[in-house]
Amino acid sequence: MPKLLRNIGTLARCLAQGTQDDANVLRDAALAWDGGLIRWVGSEHELPKDYHDWPADDAEGRLVVPGLVDCHTHLAFAGWRADEFEQRIRGATYLEIAAAGGGIASTVARTRAADTASLRIACEAHLAGMARLGITTVEAKSGYGLSLESELRILGIYRDLGLAGHRIVPTLLAAHVVPPEFRDRRGDYVDLVVEEIIPRAAADKLAQFCDVFVEESAFSVADGRRILEAGTRHGLRPKLHADQLTGSGGAELAAAVGAASADHLERISDGGIRAMAAAGVVAVSLPFASLYLNVSPMPARRLLEAGAAVAVATDFNPGSAPSYHLPVAMTLACTLQRMTPAESLKGATIVAARAIGLEGTVGSLETGKSADFAVIDADSVEQWLYHLRENACVETVRRGETIWSREP
Repeated sequence: MPKLLRNIGTLARCLAQGTQDDANVLRDAALAWDGGLIRWVGSEHELPKDYHDWPADDAEGRLVVPGLVDCHTHLAFAGWRADEFEQRIRGATYLEIAAAGGGIASTVARTRAADTASLRIACEAHLAGMARLGITTVEAKSGYGLSLESELRILGIYRDLGLAGHRIVPTLLAAHVVPPEFRDRRGDYVDLVVEEIIPRAAADKLAQFCDVFVEESAFSVADGRRILEAGTRHGLRPKLHADQLTGSGGAELAAAVGAASADHLERISDGGIRAMAAAGVVAVSLPFASLYLNVSPMPARRLLEAGAAVAVATDFNPGSAPSYHLPVAMTLACTLQRMTPAESLKGATIVAARAIGLEGTVGSLETGKSADFAVIDADSVEQWLYHLRENACVETVRRGETIWSREP
């Protein structure tokens, strides 16, 4: 059904062209869509006559932005880890908690024990909460199964959510950590990932990306290269959790294998910054993880000044980033990482879309793209991200259909 949104006070198009600091803002704008695709966007006084009689809604002078893209989440899990929150406050480190049996391993145990229906219901609840915030696209990782059966089960949940209408981009993260049953046999687990899990996930078309956590407590650069090259052979694009806790050379590996993105990067080296910028690898900032782990965040300014594109995502997970509130993460990117509001917005729209291979479909408001957008109760991008509120989103639209509205 054709539809028109008029009286848009500020419209941020977030085009791929130009610098990340330019949100491509139009004032007094209008947006027309039909069949789930944008047909026209521009200043309302230039609206072609062909659209004048289309059914119209009134944005009431508000801000309209592209549907937000959370390009790094661990959507399917069972249980929370509030006990670790206090442990970290009292001085325990991420690695100390993991060594004592907490951390990712504890979530793996709970997720393996949970039934599929309860995991899907939890995912649906998270996605509904995200939609209320203006999020229309979500990358979702496995990684809390760490066995052939459990990893495929999580990816199967993501497939079913996609079939139900959610825009989910599934990522295989079987190489999250070494599971307890392989504690002293990391090489054997890498063999399992390379020889069984990756081929099955690819053959069943359950994943689009292959991710690996390159870290002293997880997998080495050599392990990561082997896993990512296996994924590439099976048609899965590489991604990395890189240089989060230690400078492990993950950024350099991401550049070498042509990864779509390298995420975290709190301990990235100068050489890693140069390599990623030269290779066109998107750097994904995860400020919630930095905040909860009380570590210095990714040096976003240095990456931007080197010519790298910087996305902003939540890292939503039950341990180090227990929030899917992407707008708050965007504000943290401004305050903690000195990203401008425009850079942060493009980081959570068109740059995030590039990090998951969807820059041709979502992430900006331009003719031919999916009609994904959010109406925000603010008069500018700066006002929205500066004035921290429970939720400023008034309406969320995906594929031209309202998936959440503040109005009854």
